[in-house]
This record gives sequence, C-alpha cells and structure tokens, in this order.
Amino acid sequence: MHSVGEVLEKLPPKHQKEQAALVASYKASYEKWHFQLRSGFGLLMYGFGSKKALLEDFATAVLVDGPVVVVNGYLPVVRMKNVVFTIASALWEENCAQASGSAKRRKSITGQPLLTQTLEDLLTFIQGKSESDCVYVIVHNIDGPGVRDDDIQRTLALVAACPCVRFVASVDNVNAPLLWDKQMANTQYNWWWHHTPTYDDYSVEGIYLPVHLAAGGSLETIKSASLVLRSLTPNAQSVFKALADFQLAHPEDKGLPLHQLYSSCRDQFLVSSELTLRAHLTEFKDHELVRWRRGHDGQDCLFIPLTVDALSKLLQDVYQ
Repeated sequence: MHSVGEVLEKLPPKHQKEQAALVASYKASYEKWHFQLRSGFGLLMYGFGSKKALLEDFATAVLVDGPVVVVNGYLPVVRMKNVVFTIASALWEENCAQASGSAKRRKSITGQPLLTQTLEDLLTFIQGKSESDCVYVIVHNIDGPGVRDDDIQRTLALVAACPCVRFVASVDNVNAPLLWDKQMANTQYNWWWHHTPTYDDYSVEGIYLPVHLAAGGSLETIKSASLVLRSLTPNAQSVFKALADFQLAHPEDKGLPLHQLYSSCRDQFLVSSELTLRAHLTEFKDHELVRWRRGHDGQDCLFIPLTVDALSKLLQDVYQ
C-alpha cells in the first residue's frame, strides 16, 4: 500500500519543454529588466512557481556591473542588521577595489568598523552613496516569513530608496501588496511589476515551511521533518537527537525541562552555554519541530510532537 505522496513522487515531470520555453522568453527580457533597474525602478516578479532560479540566473547573466546581495525571505528568521551590514560592506569593498592602494579594512567614513555600527549608521552610510556606487539587492520571497514584519519591510523600503541600490524581489502570496502603503510601493520600492510564472517547484523554499508535526506521524510529516533537520547544522541536529532520545526512553513523561537538556548537551560537548542551546531551540520552534508544555511537577518542558513510532522513523532516516 503506497501513500499519495509516494505515488506522486514517482510520476515523471510534465510539460518540461513548455516550461523551458517560458523561462527562455523571460531571458529575452533580461536587458529590458536591467534598463528598468538603471532607470530607478524596483523589479517585482510574481506568478505561480519558484522564481529563485530565474532571479539568480538574471543576476549571473546581466548584473555584472556591481556587487549582488541576496536575501532569502523564505527563511523563518532574517536579521535585518546583517542584511544592511552586508550591503554596506559590499559598497565599501567595491570602493576599496576601485581606489588603488587604499586600505582594504572594513571601515566607513566615520573610521569605525562597519560591524560595530548601529543599523541607523549603516543606513546613513548606504544613503550617502551615489548612483555610480551601484549594488544590486535580490530578495527571494519579499512576502516570506523572514521579512514579513512591518519594521523589516520599512527598513527594506529605505534601502530600496537609496540612490545606489537597484532592487529586485519576488512574491508568491496574492496578498503581498498589503505589506506596503502607497509611499513604500510607489516611491521607495517604486515597483515595476512583472508577471513571470515559472511553474517550478518550491524545493528550496519548501524546506523552511513550518512542519506542523502535531498531526502525528504520517509519512509526509516525517519526510518534511527530515528535510528540515538535514538543513540544520550538525550541532543543531545533535541537540535535537538528545531531546528525541530522552523522549523515546521516557515516553510517559510530558517532556524534558530546559536545565536537564542543557546538562545533557553540555556533557556531550554539544553546547558551551545555555544561550547557544536557546538559539538552537528557537530554530526548532520556528520550524515547529519542538514545543513547550507543562510537566507533571509544574515545570515547563520541551517535547517533540510526534508519536513514538514516527519519532523512531525520523531518527532512523536522519541519523543512520
């Protein structure tokens, strides 16, 4: 007996020629898109299918007159200061490369290292650059969970409005325009909308979707959790396994208190501080791999919302 997911996976892909022809028609527009960017517009690609490969091919083929910074909005969390720092660093390094004999240390006009400056200082640095100091910013899924926050959208709009920034983004949600007010959409982002359905699968973006493990232990649930775990660092995987091993050994318990998990991970040299452990747990919770609930003694405990059989299958799939 095969599940629907297993049957679908074995089906050969359809309409490959038509899909290739569609993407080729977009490639014929690359120069026009580049001209629109140079004219001060931001490009917004919409339509069914992942546009990640399309935008990255566009960048490789055409956007060669300046550095390219890529932001993956489909990630559960995007640190906006890191994004702005990367853009400022790209501009600074480009200036250093153009000025022969100049110092290559990452310093701004204030003489302080860029990494130690505030978000506001970094934005001021970028805003002070002219159109000739070009940097391209590509945001995959600007409507994604990592960048959907109002503050992040306002910061991205400020970046897009900088004279030196040429902004390209993709959206997949029909309600994406609700993220922006009139000034953001028409003045700061200054969108030029392009209907570019690719009908490509969301193989990369889908890895980071919430797993919703509470449904129990279906094959699709285990497969989704496996994909997420494989995308994490080896240390994060080991921390998850420590919690899973306890849960399998004590199925009657409500979960594992944080201090006990920390002691176990520290003894196995998986984490050096509770702060590191909490960072891993935040990542697990973002993917809904781990949850909290009240234990028998009133303590808050961590648990993996999978049945014993499903959790065993997951560990076998990922760790063996």
